[in-house]
Amino acid sequence: MPEITTAPHTKVSPKTERPKLHKVILLNDDFTPRDFVVTVLKGEFHMSEDQAHRVMITAHQRGVCVVAVFTRDVAETKATRATEAGKAKGYPLQFTTEPEE
Repeated sequence: MPEITTAPHTKVSPKTERPKLHKVILLNDDFTPRDFVVTVLKGEFHMSEDQAHRVMITAHQRGVCVVAVFTRDVAETKATRATEAGKAKGYPLQFTTEPEE
C-alpha cells in the first residue's frame, strides 16, 4: 500500500496596513487678507467660522499651522485646491503637505 502524506494546511491572511497620513499645513504670508484665509478654510476644510479663525491666527502668530490630517491623496488635493483659490484671487496663500510622524 502506498504511503499518503498530507501537509498541514495553513491559512495566510494578509494584513491590511493603514494608509500613512499627511498633514495639511497653512503657511503664513503678510499679503493674503485674513478674511479670505478664513473663507478658504471654511470652504475647503469644512471648518466653522471659529475653527477657521483660530487656525488662521495660529499661522499668523507662529508662521505655520497644521490645518488637518488626511491620507496622502486627499491632503495633496485639498492643499492644491486651497492654494489655487488664493492664486485665483491674486494672493500668495500657500498650503503644503508633509507626512505625519
